[in-house]
Amino acid sequence: MEKYDLAVIGSGPGGFSAAVRALDFGKDVCLIEAGHVGGAGVMNGALTSKTMWELSHDYAVAAAVDRGYRASGLQVDFTKVKKSVMKAAKTKQYQILSQIETYSKKPGQKGSLTIKYGFASFKDRNKLEIDRGKKEEKETIEADYIIIATGSSPRELPDLKVDQKRIINSDGILNLKKFPERMMIIGSGIIGCEFATIFSNFGHTEVHLLDRAHRVIPFADNDVSDFVSGNLQKNGVVIHHTANLRTVNKKKDYLEVVLDYEDGHSTVIEVDVVLVSIGREPNTKGLGLENVNIQTTPHGYLKVNEECATGDFDNCNIFAAGDVTGQKALYCVAEEQGRFIVEAIFGELEYPTDYSHMPTLMFFKPEVASVGVNEKILQEKKIPYRAAFYSNEMVNRTIAMRNTNGFVKVLVSDDGRDRILGMQAAGPQASAFIVSVSYLMNSESGMNEVLRSIHPHPSVTEGIQECFRVFNKRSIFKPEAFPDKIKSWAWKPLELQSEKS
Repeated sequence: MEKYDLAVIGSGPGGFSAAVRALDFGKDVCLIEAGHVGGAGVMNGALTSKTMWELSHDYAVAAAVDRGYRASGLQVDFTKVKKSVMKAAKTKQYQILSQIETYSKKPGQKGSLTIKYGFASFKDRNKLEIDRGKKEEKETIEADYIIIATGSSPRELPDLKVDQKRIINSDGILNLKKFPERMMIIGSGIIGCEFATIFSNFGHTEVHLLDRAHRVIPFADNDVSDFVSGNLQKNGVVIHHTANLRTVNKKKDYLEVVLDYEDGHSTVIEVDVVLVSIGREPNTKGLGLENVNIQTTPHGYLKVNEECATGDFDNCNIFAAGDVTGQKALYCVAEEQGRFIVEAIFGELEYPTDYSHMPTLMFFKPEVASVGVNEKILQEKKIPYRAAFYSNEMVNRTIAMRNTNGFVKVLVSDDGRDRILGMQAAGPQASAFIVSVSYLMNSESGMNEVLRSIHPHPSVTEGIQECFRVFNKRSIFKPEAFPDKIKSWAWKPLELQSEKS
């Protein structure tokens, strides 16, 4: 039986980052993968969907006719789009494989990385059985420590069977042979809105988006949700608010989707493809958790502590990283957790994991980024705050880019310290400059630190600087002159308002 210092189940962002970090400590690692190398972080997930978004964004820009030029003979071939997406995924997969082969076990080598393909399950707390599909191909390995990083899969609707042909989820996007003429997307969360953006950008699909609530992206502040919704509709997406899916009737050449609305009426819509996008659920089935006495939450997530251990850290050798932990289902969270676990086991932790200031990026039109808390969270917790809003219509760089559809919105504490609590931003380069604010939040800096910096001109980040200046009435352009583009407001819970009065 092969023996390792560490075994990692799953080669996605959490598993691979953990395996590679263990190499830094000179450990022998076994990485076990049941599907695609890189997991959903590479295939059928973050990389493929974002590659598709980039291609759709480029196509939409090329097709624009409001910039003084017009592209002639512009065409798009879905087969070639898929090839480009797969090429991106393969690039990352072979980078992962190249690193694995570089660190495969060699004589005299300190630290090694071995990959084994198959489905892993626990025999006991130190032994894993790897099933390759045939009885004679089963193998058992032993490890001092084990990390579960099996990721998640698209959640299914109980009465709607996904066939990955006409009724698909995010795993089946690349199964499509061509752009569907008509598509119904069930679910108006981040993934649903991203695919609505992608297919509407290409302009070859009539996109319908089912929103059971009154607003898409329901966890976001209402103004951000309305911004996303408005842009989707401008892009041609038909949003069905307050609608529930009753049934999908399969016809020979099309699908009949029956929707029931909150006000009591129903609508029947004919489409070619239904995309189910109602969230994801953890991959924990079949792991043999009962053999190691590991419990799951009612939603199937693994119960872990602040060290990502499935039990008391000092007496535990089984850890978990990524989507299976129930933390934010983000690539960066899984990657950080994987590294954190290895440092906790073999090294010395320099800082604890902190999920409160984790940046989030949403690939809509335009892209939307956020960090920290939003107004809904602060009001729920009854925390007083001040807010400022600055439109990209006032920023010289975005004016020059002819791309002013966006904004910066900042929330600071209303306690005299002006601590940065959160920021939402939309528009070009939002994903890049949100990180700078995340750094300031992690260092518990106030907005005065932002105002000390001189931003290059013209740059998109000048919008951040001006937004912070709005708080102290120091902005170059004033809210009084541009009330719909520059705003500030404050909020306090009723009990604090009554105390003040």
